[in-house]
Amino acid sequence: MEVINSRLFSWASILDDKTREQALTTAKLSIIYPHLALMPDAHLGLGATVGSVIPTLHAVIPAAVGVDIGCGMIAVRTQYAVKDLPADRKRLRQGIEHAVPLSAGHYNRRFTATAVPRLAELRRMAANARFDPGQYAANWELQLGSLGSGNHFIEVCADEADTVWLFLHSGSRGVGNKLAQRHIAEARSAVRNRHIVLPHPDLAYLEEGTPEFDRYIRELRWAQHFALLNREEMMDRVIQQFESWTGGRVREAERINCHHNFTAQEQHYGKTVWVSRKGAIRARAGDPGLIPGSMGTASYVVVGLGNRESLNSSPHGAGREYSRNAAKKTFTLAELKAAMKGIEFRPSDAFIDEIPAAYKPIDQVMRDSADLVKIRHKLRQLVNVKGD
Repeated sequence: MEVINSRLFSWASILDDKTREQALTTAKLSIIYPHLALMPDAHLGLGATVGSVIPTLHAVIPAAVGVDIGCGMIAVRTQYAVKDLPADRKRLRQGIEHAVPLSAGHYNRRFTATAVPRLAELRRMAANARFDPGQYAANWELQLGSLGSGNHFIEVCADEADTVWLFLHSGSRGVGNKLAQRHIAEARSAVRNRHIVLPHPDLAYLEEGTPEFDRYIRELRWAQHFALLNREEMMDRVIQQFESWTGGRVREAERINCHHNFTAQEQHYGKTVWVSRKGAIRARAGDPGLIPGSMGTASYVVVGLGNRESLNSSPHGAGREYSRNAAKKTFTLAELKAAMKGIEFRPSDAFIDEIPAAYKPIDQVMRDSADLVKIRHKLRQLVNVKGD
């Protein structure tokens, strides 16, 4: 860990100048307490750095939570071993692609039996929060159980003992994005009306005690829960496809579901603060966690060590070294295919910006995290599913 200054602590051994400067700028805000913690996967983000833990006094920065509110990971450890699996992994991949809507703008056409009680729960929660999610996305109910695009994925993996895991990454989809955009705009308006000068407009914050703050927290919590249930719904469908493929039932030995774009009120250094983890997971002592690499590299199942200086946090993944545009200009589909050798996936030019070489080496990220988490399992991919 490096103490860059009294307000910025960093665990990132790979840190470019622009990302470092962005984190320094955020750390100067008067509402930051006690300090900003920069995770090993840190890279440039919207307003605030992706891979940062931002504790704030009596205020929250909506852009520091991010536009994919509640984005995170879910994993299920099965009783299967690799040797028990059918040889035709393409059939499983195609089954998952049929069962789960992929890519931006793709949603369900009907409600599944597993989605019905989850939607009822979300409607009740929205009513209690005194808002209608339909104001952000008329078809929000059909978004439950859909993956999205970018770095979201569904994978079948195996650990060091060849035990099979089901693993996926997604968030609150279009409804969460539109909700976030509305509150980011409200925060900008609030600081402008109070004549507060900020180093960047996306560092605008909402203050406790205001109607705007209360509304944001209510709707934020709903979006976080939507994201969690979205992952649960997709995982249930993946299990169904896996069972159809293997011809047997899945006995869940373990299920882990954790956010990495969220805000929660916590106690740190003697004060109650709002901790926004933008591309970071909570890693209190004993907390189970999931840290994926890029497609084609290892992912990790971890347990938190409760590191006080990190504000009980750890990285959420590998972290980009190339922007999406730069990656598309630098790498080729042939290089992606070579990086994915031995993994069943759908080759496409659309995935070039997700090539492993566009990300920091996940093993280096994990070495940087040695005092943040303990590694329980290292996973390798067998099947990868992504949206364009």
